[in-house]
This record gives sequence, C-alpha cells and structure tokens, in this order.
Amino acid sequence: MDLRINIGCGQSPIQGWNNVDNSISLRIAKIPLLPGILRKLGLLEDAQYKFIQFAREHHIEYGDATKGLALPDASVGVVYSSHMLEHLDRIEADRFLKEAFRLLRPGGVLRMSVPDLKKQVAQYNLAGDADAFIAGTVLCVARPRSLAQRMGMLLMGTRHHQWMYDGGSLCSLLQKHGFTKVQVVSPGQTRIADHQPLNLQERVLESVYVEAQKPGT
Repeated sequence: MDLRINIGCGQSPIQGWNNVDNSISLRIAKIPLLPGILRKLGLLEDAQYKFIQFAREHHIEYGDATKGLALPDASVGVVYSSHMLEHLDRIEADRFLKEAFRLLRPGGVLRMSVPDLKKQVAQYNLAGDADAFIAGTVLCVARPRSLAQRMGMLLMGTRHHQWMYDGGSLCSLLQKHGFTKVQVVSPGQTRIADHQPLNLQERVLESVYVEAQKPGT
C-alpha cells in the first residue's frame, strides 16, 4: 500500500498512517523534563501538557508542511488534512499545497476538510447572533493579559484561524495549485481505495470535505 500521511493531525492520528503536526509541543515533547518544568512555571497549559503526553503515546512526529517534509518527491499515495488549512495564512496555505502536490505520486489523492463558512453564515442568518458568528469563526483571540500569558503565547503561539473557506473557494484554491478532479464530497464518501480507518465524517456538523488528485496515472 502507498504511504499515507495525515498532516496537522492534532489529536486525531490515523492508525497505520504517518501522522505529523507542526505544534511546538511536539518539539518540547522531545526533551524529557521540559514539559513538566514549563507546566510548573505556568507557561504550559494543562491542555498542551496533555497533548504532549498524547503525542508521545501515539508516535506523532513534528513536521511543518509549509517548510517541507523530509520525504521524497512523488512518494505518497494519499495526503489527508483536517481542520488545519484555516490556521495558515494565505502564503502558508500556498506553501502547504505546493508541498502536498510535490509529495503525491501521479494519481495520488488529496483529501481536506475545513470549517465550512457557508454553514456558519447560514446559522447566522437563521439565529441572527453576531457574537456567536464571530466567535465561531475563531478569527479573533483575546490579548494576553498576564506575564505568564504573554510568555506562553510567545513560546506556543496562537491557534486562532487565519482564513475561512467554503467548498467553492477551497476547490478554486486546489485548482490553482494544479490539482485535478477537484470536488466537494459528501460525508462518508471518498475516492481513496481501502480508506479504513480514515474517518470520513470527522467533525461532520461543521465541515466541508474536498478531494482532488495529482494529474497522472
């Protein structure tokens, strides 16, 4: 079976796949005593500490696809990314998709899911709650107030969204990067052969799913 890679896996690694994430927590995890020290100093939140433990147990590797992964050209059959692209700015998104295109063999499949802006707008139009709409986009974060919060943000960065997509805008972006057979797919559907144990309905209530292929056979 082709190599399959889950980029930006967070706490949703896929068994039998290469699972990578660019969280600095994974670099901290490589240093045995550092997570505990940072936690005692208040520079590491409980959720971040738990993620470090989770990443160690599930063998999640550090990797930043906007800067390039240590894999040969055309060495991957499937690239999957769920709720990661929205955390990249437009330049980083272009770099990620260029890297995904490089990694895929001809005919390889890219599957992506992102928060669906169209669903969020529909909910806003239904409920009329502007505060809930803005909060749901996660485009804004509170400024750090305390020294510990400032140091924590400096060390760990922020995890708010940098951009939002709907199915049409994501398809257009993939086409711009040379992908073909680009389409929005329904939850539970995929062109990936032997897709188990990939979750085809991950975060289904808030997501849109798009698949594409690298040209070739």
